[in-house]
Amino acid sequence: MSFFPGFETGRFVSSDAQIHYRRAGVGEPVLMLHGYPQTHTCWHAVAPALARNYTVVCADLRGYGDSSKPAGLTDHSNYSKRAMARDMVELMASLGFERFHLVGHDRGGRVGHRLAADHPQRVHSLTVLDISPTLRMFERTDMEFARAYYHWFLMLQPPPLPEQMLAGKVPFNVLGRIGRDEPDLSKFNDVAVREYVRCFADPAAIHASCEDYRAAGTIDLEHDRADRDAGRKLTMPMMALWGAQGVVGNMFDCLADWQAVSHNAIGRALPCGHFVPEEAPQETLAEIERFLQAHPMGHAA
Repeated sequence: MSFFPGFETGRFVSSDAQIHYRRAGVGEPVLMLHGYPQTHTCWHAVAPALARNYTVVCADLRGYGDSSKPAGLTDHSNYSKRAMARDMVELMASLGFERFHLVGHDRGGRVGHRLAADHPQRVHSLTVLDISPTLRMFERTDMEFARAYYHWFLMLQPPPLPEQMLAGKVPFNVLGRIGRDEPDLSKFNDVAVREYVRCFADPAAIHASCEDYRAAGTIDLEHDRADRDAGRKLTMPMMALWGAQGVVGNMFDCLADWQAVSHNAIGRALPCGHFVPEEAPQETLAEIERFLQAHPMGHAA
């Protein structure tokens, strides 16, 4: 079964990582970034249709899928969203795209936020799915949120204990569970789930994802605070989508949170939980297409 018909597969060597990606389509470039505990496969029900009118690039973030998984540094800087964003800037430039639309779910949305903040000249529009800004979510943490997103606080603990506890548990520790008392995988394609299982069977993937979360609770917050203290806000058109049944939608004012860090944020809830691209793919596709059509680049990069 091919999730990405007509897509070519590539591997790009960035400054200090190797990035696996798929590409197809014609027109304005759209970079799509996945979340945890997934890979670029999470876009399987959205990307092929989007590629009818756009050049779509679906990449595995550093540390995920079939991208490289370097050992984390002491300060976690090689899994900072800044480093992960730099991978994607270099990838897109290698494909001839100096400017592009960016769509990110979960961790991919956090990378997208940092990419837009650090490289505003590269990002024509930004769409984030089911997140509020990282700094806002940590500063707003209470018992209710800590219980719902317990994995954040487990995975940012020092190695090797989180890695040992998660071995053999990922992706089922989170997939279909966030915001629910009982797990529900009914919205997930079995082939996609097997792909996630394959990728997280590698101990290096468990370590890398923990480093992603360790960075989120340390160096990423430093970068976010520096932006806030300097009064820097995103200037490109931005859309936030979130699941009406998800934790973010119920515990945070998602649109207001993004408007606090962006001059041009719009947003709305979709009828799903956290895993928006797989739980509500048609609605997700429609919103993305509508937003991109409202903010054309003027010409394909």
